[in-house]
Amino acid sequence: MVVGILKVSLPALLSAALAFSGAPLAAQSGALPGPVPVALLETRREALLAQLGSGIAVLPSAPVLDEESNGDYPQGSYRQDNDFFRLTGLEEPGSWLVLVADSTGHGQVILYLPPRDPATEQWNGARLGPGPEAAALSGIQDVRPATLADEQIPEMVAQYRRLWLKLIPKVTSDPTVERLMRQSGADTVVDLRPVLGRVRVVKDADEIARLRRAITLTTDAQVEVMRSTAPGAWEYEIQAGIEAVFRRGGADRLGFPSIVGSGPNSTTLHYVTNHRKTQSGDLVVTDIGAEYGYYTADVTRTWPVSGKFTPRQRALYDLVLGSQQIAIDSVRPGITLLQLHRIAQGYLKHHSGDLCAPKTCDEYFIHGLSHWLGMDVHDVGPHNAPLAPGMVLTVEPGVYLAAEGLGIRIEDDVLVTASGHELLSAGAPRAAADIEKVMAEGARLRKGKR
Repeated sequence: MVVGILKVSLPALLSAALAFSGAPLAAQSGALPGPVPVALLETRREALLAQLGSGIAVLPSAPVLDEESNGDYPQGSYRQDNDFFRLTGLEEPGSWLVLVADSTGHGQVILYLPPRDPATEQWNGARLGPGPEAAALSGIQDVRPATLADEQIPEMVAQYRRLWLKLIPKVTSDPTVERLMRQSGADTVVDLRPVLGRVRVVKDADEIARLRRAITLTTDAQVEVMRSTAPGAWEYEIQAGIEAVFRRGGADRLGFPSIVGSGPNSTTLHYVTNHRKTQSGDLVVTDIGAEYGYYTADVTRTWPVSGKFTPRQRALYDLVLGSQQIAIDSVRPGITLLQLHRIAQGYLKHHSGDLCAPKTCDEYFIHGLSHWLGMDVHDVGPHNAPLAPGMVLTVEPGVYLAAEGLGIRIEDDVLVTASGHELLSAGAPRAAADIEKVMAEGARLRKGKR
């Protein structure tokens, strides 16, 4: 998904934060993941400072929902900017993070938070505000009122020859960006996004723990709907079963809209309408992900709504599974995503026989095999980087025969380890026989309840 920069000035962003209805609590307060350990936050900031060399990086918090266009009660809760949360552990809108790097790779970290407003908090809940609590939660000792940000940040930028900002193409006319560029005094504005991608692509212990929980919730949901679904179920009913498992398990939100594509809809990669009534003989593709503590899973399973694959469905399914397995087996430090894709693609080509005649089945594998996984479902990071321990990626081959209304995709989440890999999403069955076994158990349970 494409994310844009909200074109507002510093004062407008700060005033909007104070007017926000339904303000979030700070640092995942009350949520199951809990706060990010301060030591890890400090390590993350140090790693970013080391990448900056000499210069200043400015990261605003995520914009708030626009009440004017969304009404008095905007749908959905506030979600902090990924990089701001990863570096501060805080969820306060209207905030700014400033990192000043010196030539040694160290430097100063300043956090600007909106002052507390008791009258607003009586309506919307407690806020964090600048002070010792914010310093304790974030590990940032220099915490200032955000009312000072509009004056102080440009003054700091004017002292440095290199300014780092998260720049989105075609929006460099943003007034805040323009002002900071003028204050920098030279052609010194550098896009911060590639640097953030490099430091985010390898996950630390807290990130992996959050991913594990998100993935467990997602595989639990896959098993639940396999057990509970029978022909005649609507796709949105399957979706409801999936998302109920997420919420009961403490997921904050969806990592992305749930894809539940049955029959002909199984061949549409990002089908999210979920309005069709399933029929006996359909395959159902469920591509889903729970978000837990700002980290998302991404697991896809394909299964027969009637509980049994037809011989043709089984042959194609086993082909896709074979291509996935050889790619997963190849995950290890040093290999690249492109190499993994070619391995899976080659397997489909050389093992397809006449299943996709007159073509080979790799012709119907129309997307990439893998992407990074983390705070975004298609997470940031250099796509051509050799795999290294701590990276998390998906492995998801597919074959889509639109003329037959027959689509198959199998997707798993894989952690790169020092010696190879760990399959994080093993909780949901992949083998056709295991899927049929789970569905048979569900049929027996439904029969027993009658």
